Amino acid sequence: MEQALVGQLRQLLAEQNFAVLATSREGCPYTSLVAFAVSEDLRRLLFVTGRSTRKFANLCHNPQVALLIDNRKNLGEDLREALAVTVIGEARVVPAVDYPQRMALFVKQHPLLEAFATSPNSALLEVAVQRHILVSRFQNVTELVFDS
Repeated sequence: MEQALVGQLRQLLAEQNFAVLATSREGCPYTSLVAFAVSEDLRRLLFVTGRSTRKFANLCHNPQVALLIDNRKNLGEDLREALAVTVIGEARVVPAVDYPQRMALFVKQHPLLEAFATSPNSALLEVAVQRHILVSRFQNVTELVFDS
């Protein structure tokens, strides 16, 4: 089962470029659309944001995040065929030692965002993934949990 789940996750994450990022601060949820890239082992998800944004302030206050990534088409067939994954983890600014490799992965996925991503006003963040929760056929739920 786990191999099939990993295969579905890899395909979904490779085909999608954007996720809805959920952050919170003082009990108030906030969502944002972000471009993302994922590591080969599915344990890290990368995104870039401006350092002056509400999402960056929220992440500095509370690094726990969830991201929703899906392949819906807004058609009736979505009830049978759409996949959605909720990625749960903890976000942090990528440390300097890992920055070149992580930035290369992000820019490979999003070459049009290179100037924004490498700007001094932007921060490259990585989510240390704790779990992927995959929903298929509208109600089938499977999880891939990583040890801490």
